[in-house]
Amino acid sequence: MFGDIFNILGQQGPNAWFETATQLALSIARGTDGDPNPLPIERQRLEELAPHVGRHVDALFGVSSDPVVTAVNRTALTLAALAQWRPLIEPMVTSQPSPGTDLEAGENAMMAQMVATLGPLFTGFQMGSVAGHFSERAWSLAVLPLPRDNHDRLLVVNNLANFAQAWSLERDEVYVFALAQEFVASLVLSQPGTGDALRALLLDAVRESTAAQGDLLTRLQSMINPDDLSALMSNPESLLDGIEVPDDTPATRAINAAASVLLAFFEAAAHEITEAILGPRPALVEAYRRHRRSDARGEDAAAALFGISTQGPHHEEAHDFVARLQAAHTLSVFDALLRVDGLPSASELTDPDAWYERVTTSPLA
Repeated sequence: MFGDIFNILGQQGPNAWFETATQLALSIARGTDGDPNPLPIERQRLEELAPHVGRHVDALFGVSSDPVVTAVNRTALTLAALAQWRPLIEPMVTSQPSPGTDLEAGENAMMAQMVATLGPLFTGFQMGSVAGHFSERAWSLAVLPLPRDNHDRLLVVNNLANFAQAWSLERDEVYVFALAQEFVASLVLSQPGTGDALRALLLDAVRESTAAQGDLLTRLQSMINPDDLSALMSNPESLLDGIEVPDDTPATRAINAAASVLLAFFEAAAHEITEAILGPRPALVEAYRRHRRSDARGEDAAAALFGISTQGPHHEEAHDFVARLQAAHTLSVFDALLRVDGLPSASELTDPDAWYERVTTSPLA
């Protein structure tokens, strides 16, 4: 039976892991309600507000952009997330170790195939599950600061409406805030320099994840002894015993510092633009903060795929980082995030003046 299964998986080609991830993600994203498209009136209102928000974003960065937004359902956001994540996750799949060469020919070929097959499958299942649950509440890709290859701006209108209803907020204020957050994120994360800097940080985090995955495959390979097979089949969770993903390393501290400041800046800019258009919205500020702390499990799991923690003290430090620089220099100082040297380091997270001095005296400034 297992031989037949592995033969089928082998015939699916090198992209089988991603196809598996996509199928699983879409089945979760469609949910029990069938994932309806946004109502035309809601889509129209979003499109009406977009140019007003776009002008404020352009003024903040001193640029000119096309304020186009697309109202989507959960399925469309899931597909966009998978496309964005694939080139970042793929190194984990292609670099996984192959079965050892010290096995005698024909010795427990099934287990040898398992070693070569389970790694990509686990990655695909994990990525698919996370992507599907990510879109359950996420408004857009802005909640996960990853490099982008295009300027597409997608907003899940039904999720915005659900958030507004759950927190007794006006839909227009939620729409304006979400538009501003996504417009700012799209502009920053699609910059070639910023994207290259983020990819370099993510590469180190992916290497750590690959090391943990390699531990799993090494243990699988060590279980080639048929005497251990029955124990393995009766308790497969034993494979995970003792395998931990590092949660506090130079790589995770570096990516967390950059990601937390990006998220804090996106939020601060969105609040400032919302206030400029609609006036002060303290209830919205509080609702969004509470949502991020308690209702964003899918978004937190998605971030964890890349070694990013969206909870923890570094986020409070990032909010303080942005607030202090905003008070001293206005949010326009964060146009430095459009450059390859603009992301803050882990040490600069608690010393915003050092970051400001570095980016304002940079030859790229």
